[in-house]
Amino acid sequence: MADAFLIAKDLHKSFKDLKAVNGVSFSIEKGEIFGLLGPNGAGKTTTIRILSTIIPADQGEVIIGGYSLKNNPDEVRGLIGICPQELALYADMSAFDNLVFFGRMAGLSSQEARDQAMLNLKLMGLEDRAKKGKVDKFSGGMKRRVNLAIALMGHPQLLFLDEPTVGIDPQSRNNLFETIEGLREKGMTILYTTHYMEEADHLCKRIAIMDGGKIIALDTPHALKSRIGDPEHTSLEAVFLKLTGRSLRD
Repeated sequence: MADAFLIAKDLHKSFKDLKAVNGVSFSIEKGEIFGLLGPNGAGKTTTIRILSTIIPADQGEVIIGGYSLKNNPDEVRGLIGICPQELALYADMSAFDNLVFFGRMAGLSSQEARDQAMLNLKLMGLEDRAKKGKVDKFSGGMKRRVNLAIALMGHPQLLFLDEPTVGIDPQSRNNLFETIEGLREKGMTILYTTHYMEEADHLCKRIAIMDGGKIIALDTPHALKSRIGDPEHTSLEAVFLKLTGRSLRD
């Protein structure tokens, strides 16, 4: 696509005898929320780790914001923000101090980090709690919101959101939805992974479903649901189970 912000071409990654990623190709338009779904062990996490420069692919090419990940990794890192499933917080520090620390790690000056920290915490509805207490006293939902605020330090253009709503209450989940949609409206490109099918259906313009290291379907939620029935009366979960099976994955 001419307006694609991320292009992944024929990605492969093996760990000894395990082919974790096997010929994955897709693109994400600028300003799009793109869903990457799949059962446990499907290859999603490995794909995201490749795209976010954490591990190299064995084969294939990634272009982000016009930069080759292989040839210009530092430029790519300057364009991306990562909100991992596992909380990346220092529990004995305040929310504000966490953001300032990670902002400095991202190359911001002290004043830039402090200014962005307050703006991001205000965006997440945490301005009043910015410097009050350590984050280990925060609720699960508040910690998730701090986690996202950290990912926004440095004004990334592409955001990786890996299971951002795990274990939080409906109010916090709704707040995160509104924040994510607001970021998209401002032009941010987002790759979103979740096991909650209704989230993907609600947020994502297009969805790729992975299994066995491959993308087995890629389309809009409406088109995916149309594959198995009336899209107005078919759930994305039904499509997911139809494509990936009902056997348990550990």
